[in-house]
Amino acid sequence: MQQLEELREDLAGIDSQIAELYKKRVAVCEKIGDIKIDAGQKVFDKKREKEQLSRITKGIDDEFMKLGLTELFEQLMSQSRKMQYQMLTKKGALGRLPFIGVDKLDWEQSRIVFQGTDGAYSQAAMHAYFGKNVNSFHVQTFRDAMEAIEEGSADFAVLPIENSSAGVVSETYDLLVEFENYIVGEIVLPIEHALAGVEGTTLETIQRVYSHPQALMQSAKYLDEQRGWQQIGVANTAVAAKKILNENDVTQAAICSEHAAEIYGLKILDRKINYNDNNSTRFIIVTNQKIFLKDAKKISICFEVDHSSGSLYHLLAHFTYNNLNMTKIESRPVEGRTWEYRFFVDFDGNMGEGAVKNAIRGLREESRTLKILGNY
Repeated sequence: MQQLEELREDLAGIDSQIAELYKKRVAVCEKIGDIKIDAGQKVFDKKREKEQLSRITKGIDDEFMKLGLTELFEQLMSQSRKMQYQMLTKKGALGRLPFIGVDKLDWEQSRIVFQGTDGAYSQAAMHAYFGKNVNSFHVQTFRDAMEAIEEGSADFAVLPIENSSAGVVSETYDLLVEFENYIVGEIVLPIEHALAGVEGTTLETIQRVYSHPQALMQSAKYLDEQRGWQQIGVANTAVAAKKILNENDVTQAAICSEHAAEIYGLKILDRKINYNDNNSTRFIIVTNQKIFLKDAKKISICFEVDHSSGSLYHLLAHFTYNNLNMTKIESRPVEGRTWEYRFFVDFDGNMGEGAVKNAIRGLREESRTLKILGNY
């Protein structure tokens, strides 16, 4: 035990020396940062850092030692860069991000597009966000909605991006990368399925139930209690409601939202029949303008990283060093590059804040590509 304590004392002495050397290193890096800022040089010099790592590990045959030194000095260099980005912020050298802050969204004279048909949950989300008295139209696909705002036939689009039980809407993520459209708002809509039919329909008269397959699945427990009902899948819950209205048959019912039942004048036979009380969908509000609300609190970005060990780790450290709270991360395959991924990140912040500018500057310089998807 005495030998162990002596070794621990040796380690403590070595750690103190490392701490003093670290302070000296930071001081030198700060002077280098001043020179770079005055000369307008980039903070991140990937080629030089690789040369430095090669020099440090030259002649070391022990693989564990080589990897350990590489990791240590990658961290030291990463910390140096982050300090220099913060110096840029303090000296006002980061400039403005290419987005304009606005006090409110000017949508009173705008056209809104949503995917689906009358009675769709996307329409309900649109009404919840913009109100019912809006100039709106619907399209068949998510891509159609993105194209509508890109070409100017609509000013805003309402698109689902995530469901609490089914997960992310992958197509929406991919379209945000493809189009020069940006998120300016979001709304979370509880998904509550109702059983609806035409006048005269009762639980006793029903023989067939129509809905989207996922809605049928989410209502399986309720449907299992109703023996003998045939379950038939259709394109979506609003289509089911419209079918029931058009065919005016008391032996048929739809599982749809109360919003859809109201749109098509159907009678609600039973409410909240889906088994998951916490089922909700997050919808985003998208426009083709680079704007953000001045009181926005969430930022969405996407980026690609080098396909190498530690690349994602070093990029995510920019959130830590700038004291930014990352709330979500998703990955999507990069088309045409096997086993490479694009990462989507949500974090708390506003594009007017220095810490956000600092983090985005670092992310942009050290990633392959970076796109700001919106501040909302």
